[in-house]
Amino acid sequence: MFGSGLIKGLGITLKHALDTFSDDRKDVPSRYADSIKLNNNRRIIEQPLSQEGLLTIQYPEERRLLPERFRYIPMLIWDTETKEDRCTACGICAKVCPPQCIWIVRDSDENGRPVARPAEFYIDAAVCMSCSFCCEFCPFDAIKMNHDFELAVYDRYPQLVYDKAELTVPVEYYAALWPTQYAAEEEARRKEAEEKAAQAAAKEKAAAAKAAAAAKEQGDKPQRSPEEIQAMKEKAAARAAAAKARAAGGAAEGAASGGEDADAKKARLEELKRKAAEKAKARREGAE
Repeated sequence: MFGSGLIKGLGITLKHALDTFSDDRKDVPSRYADSIKLNNNRRIIEQPLSQEGLLTIQYPEERRLLPERFRYIPMLIWDTETKEDRCTACGICAKVCPPQCIWIVRDSDENGRPVARPAEFYIDAAVCMSCSFCCEFCPFDAIKMNHDFELAVYDRYPQLVYDKAELTVPVEYYAALWPTQYAAEEEARRKEAEEKAAQAAAKEKAAAAKAAAAAKEQGDKPQRSPEEIQAMKEKAAARAAAAKARAAGGAAEGAASGGEDADAKKARLEELKRKAAEKAKARREGAE
């Protein structure tokens, strides 16, 4: 088994060597299929998964086309339509960053009040672990992962600490690097806008129906002219005056009857006193 396996492996190696040698001798090698030719004999080579054989890429003149999901360090998105940063300096990316390599300073207006935009934004590329947690947790799609991995420098500090100006890229750059993800985000944003528009239309429709119902209810009530309303007010005022007069007359009669009753009671009391005095006088005379 060991002898046959060794011979088989050497045969595969020899075949790959011959295929690569013969491919390099061609005018257009197979590795250049669907490649992007740049100036100064430079190429961007796309290596599909179905391609066979060993590929020797003459870096840096020849470079592989990076897959869409390749990620290195983050980048900030500048919305060219609104002419504003998508970042609102909420600080979520800095909180979820495992190595804590993000620093944000929120901007303020002329009165010193905080504004929803970053005044300063720093990322230490020497510490960044390219985990893309900042992109996943960003609620505004303001930070994405860049494909630029050629960041070699002689001095770690400060050359590997990138500020806001160095990190900011237009949204078209992000769309070119991440076409599938960008299209999905735009579709989700479009659906969200349609849902908000539908909710606003439903609210307007409900308000219009409520106003129509109120107008219909108001229209069902009898409509009177200003003259009729004035006549009704005068009748009501006359009835009120008559009721007030009757109340005043009743009070006067009550007061008069109350006075007569008082005189009668006084006279009766005097009569009872007189009779009691006569009986007392008769008792004294009988006793004598």
